[in-house]
Amino acid sequence: MAPLVTVEDLHVDFDTPTGRVAAVRGISFTVERGECVAVVGESGSGKSVTARTLVGLAGPGARVRAARLELADQDVRGHRPRDWRRVRGRLAGLVLQDALVSLDPLRTVGAEIGEVLTTHGIVGRRERAGRVGHLLDQVHLPEPERRARQYPHQLSGGLRQRALIASAIAGEPALLIADEPTTALDVTVQAQILRLLAERRAAGVSLLLISHDLAVVAQIADRVLVLRDGRIVEHGPTDTLLRAPTHPYTRQLLAAVPSATSRGRRLGVSESGEARAALPARPEVRADDTVLDAAGLTKTYGDHTVVRDVSFTIARGETLGLVGESGSGKSTVARIVAGLLDADAGAVTFEGVRWAGVPERTRRPLRRRLQLISQDPLSSFDPRYTVGRVVAENLGGDVSRSERRDRVVDLLRRVGLGADLFDRHPRHLSGGQRQRVAIARAIAPRPTLLVCDEPVSALDVSVQAQVLDLLADLRATDGTALLFISHDLGVVHHLSDRVLVMHDGAVVEQGPVGDVFSYPRHDYTRSLLDALPTLVTAGRP
Repeated sequence: MAPLVTVEDLHVDFDTPTGRVAAVRGISFTVERGECVAVVGESGSGKSVTARTLVGLAGPGARVRAARLELADQDVRGHRPRDWRRVRGRLAGLVLQDALVSLDPLRTVGAEIGEVLTTHGIVGRRERAGRVGHLLDQVHLPEPERRARQYPHQLSGGLRQRALIASAIAGEPALLIADEPTTALDVTVQAQILRLLAERRAAGVSLLLISHDLAVVAQIADRVLVLRDGRIVEHGPTDTLLRAPTHPYTRQLLAAVPSATSRGRRLGVSESGEARAALPARPEVRADDTVLDAAGLTKTYGDHTVVRDVSFTIARGETLGLVGESGSGKSTVARIVAGLLDADAGAVTFEGVRWAGVPERTRRPLRRRLQLISQDPLSSFDPRYTVGRVVAENLGGDVSRSERRDRVVDLLRRVGLGADLFDRHPRHLSGGQRQRVAIARAIAPRPTLLVCDEPVSALDVSVQAQVLDLLADLRATDGTALLFISHDLGVVHHLSDRVLVMHDGAVVEQGPVGDVFSYPRHDYTRSLLDALPTLVTAGRP
């Protein structure tokens, strides 16, 4: 039987203000029926462009050329828009990495999924609501009937991602293209989604998985393609490639994965595989070095309490990790600390000044000293602004106009972006590139405290390594404190000094990160650690 997907000598170019840019440069691969093929590589390597091209969504200004481009024995090179509409949803389902942008903000989750069922004639109108509920239950969305009536902005990042996956599988497609499907998910829900994808594969569904999480790839993929600058530099069976990589770039990716064993050392390495240097030590903390003090924070929406009596302190140069499932209250705590949301009870003091429950004019003089990196960077940018203007607006009035471009270019360089992005709009960037722009903007005023809400969730491992090294440097050189919220326990273990574990709005365990992760006392903490996917590679147990 022929492969479900056949790609031969695929090229994808884009028109830009400076000329044509090659995003994909002559790649070839197949996906067999019931097989999972993973595509890994840095942001901008061509992973997402490849995935979108397979469903006719390469993007405006794209020029697609291929010797063969076949889905289920159909030559799709000459497909017109109406032909692609018959392909999407029914033959191929697509899960994108930015659920907030992908879901229609004017429709409920149930209406979004119901459209797929109606368009492809899966069920009749009377059966639609029941089928929607069944799909939401399949992706382990709690209270599916209530969630079906909600709008995307009313869900947490992880819940939105699950709703998007439900929409993608609604048409029972033969091919599921998953572009970072677990990016916004905590480890327990990630494990559930991976089991769901494995079930679909066992039922004969083919999977093309785009992911920067090599532990996820190791758990589910049969084969791996490593992309760099639009070309495949290495490919092979997953176990062989991860244990015995032959290309220097693949070895670089594997060396950049954070874990408990990488604590205290830089993650960024050269392609030659040179030993990782030690990170600079964080500054010594004195008794009066408390930057933030949160006491008894409580927040309720209607009859649902999302944050329950949460208290913690953060010292100068300290990193406090905050972990828990989607909906546990982590992002709500972040918004309260950032002064974007008022708590119903409790107090927040920042640099000795009352921060919560005061007018914005009182907070404004200190705003530049407390910065937020959100998990949805695109929604935090003014869509009219270029990358240069997004970053420059946070430099303040003490930087002259002539100095601004140089300062912005330097900030972009620090997060691994080139000066060529200065005049581009964020909507034209990849998810990882947008997240790095958000980080550059946040560090521009050299803040005392960075509230990091999933700051590296959209980044591939090599860029994630660069950003984590940068945050560690800021902590050591500037004394910057971090409230670091992440579902990636490996990242938290690598970077954090202490950790708080939240469940159902409350802190159920806290302490030094090594103690909590090595000797968890609470059942919920143990369940998080048990669900963590593992990566076994050469030199890593």
